[in-house]
Order: sequence, then structure tokens, then C-alpha cells
Amino acid sequence: MTAGTAILDKARTERRTVLTEFESKKLLERAGIPVVETRLVRTKQETISVSKGLGFPVVLKIASPDIVHKSDSGGVRLGIANATQASRAYSEIMSSIKQRYPSAIIHGLTVQKMARPGIEVIVGMSKDPQFGPVLMFGLGGILVELLKDVSFRIVPITKRDAAEMIREIKGYPLLKGYRGQEPANIDMLEDLIVRVSRFVEQTPEIKELDLNPIFAYKDRVVAVDARIILEG
Repeated sequence: MTAGTAILDKARTERRTVLTEFESKKLLERAGIPVVETRLVRTKQETISVSKGLGFPVVLKIASPDIVHKSDSGGVRLGIANATQASRAYSEIMSSIKQRYPSAIIHGLTVQKMARPGIEVIVGMSKDPQFGPVLMFGLGGILVELLKDVSFRIVPITKRDAAEMIREIKGYPLLKGYRGQEPANIDMLEDLIVRVSRFVEQTPEIKELDLNPIFAYKDRVVAVDARIILEG
């Protein structure tokens, strides 16, 4: 049994459709989709140890299948700069979550190294009743809901489809290095979109998928947050 199969089987056994960010990233990583290294911790001491190992600054997030909006629930701390802050953040997150979601299943916290700022994009998938899996690409982060600058294709897609998706959005000039800003690596973005298409095609259990944000740099692309919802 592969790690990916084990994750899906565990979710089925527990009769849940929402994967945690940690589980989602493990599936994506096995599919060759670049994600930021993310570790799961269950104690304060483990949080400190893993944070030191990854190297400060780090990001801490609650890992729970019952909590989708981690930031809104007080379940995220950014820019943790040392062991003292990591210890305090662990206590604050756990206290906040237990108060707001006393019955939530908690797997622990995730720790990931704080990524340097880059151009934020999103790659998503949802299943259309008529056409099946449909991929979306656009500007990511908070700009998704604000600008709604996105393009769509039906799965499966080719590298040419991915190239067209990227160039169709109004924000494409940002990806090319608008006004002297660092450009995104377009070829790597195209490859990532194709890999997501292949992953979705090979994993029909997936109902929805969101990689947001993906940080696009001139030399790499990496998803820093991920969400996968399975068929009920």
C-alpha cells in the first residue's frame, strides 16, 4: 500500500471527506507537485524541535479535518522567529481551537518554513455535473475573490492548454515581471498545472482541490497551502 492510498483509505474509514492540509500536501508531493516541506507535530516540544530543524522563521497551522478556515479560527501563526515564540504560538493555537471548536478532531499542528514573498497564483479543481473535473488557474491569495481573474479547462489538459490558461488571465503581465518585479517561471507553472491535471485524472475520489497560494519565482514554483475534498 502506498502512502497516498493509505491517506485515502484512512479518510474513508473515518467517514470524512475533508483532508487536512498535511494529508493534502503528502498526496500532491507523491504526484510530483511542488509543495513547501510540511511536518506534523503533536506536542509543544516537538513543535520547537521541528521548527529548529526546518530553520526559523516558520509558520504554524492547526491540523484538523473539522477546521477548513484555519486563519479565521485563530489556527495560524506566521513568522515564528525563535523557540520561545514557537512555544507560545503552540499554546495560543491550541487554546483558541479548543475554545472555538471543542468537539473538533485535532491531529496536531503543521510546521513549515516561511516562504519568501513571490507572485501568488492559484490552481484549483472542481467537478462539473456535465463535464467532470474542471481546472482553474488565476492570481492567488486574497486577489482570487477580489479580482476573479481566472481561466478554466476541462481535464485532462496538455502543456499547450496550460500555456493558454496562464496567458488568458488579465494579470499575465505580473507573471512576466511587471515594472521590474521578479518574473515567474512560466514553464514551471505550465508543468505544475499539467501535473495537477494528471493527478486529478488519476485520483477520481477528489471532488475539489485548491492550491492557494502558489508562490511563483523566477527559478521555482511551490504551493504553500493546499486543500482537498473527497467525494462523499
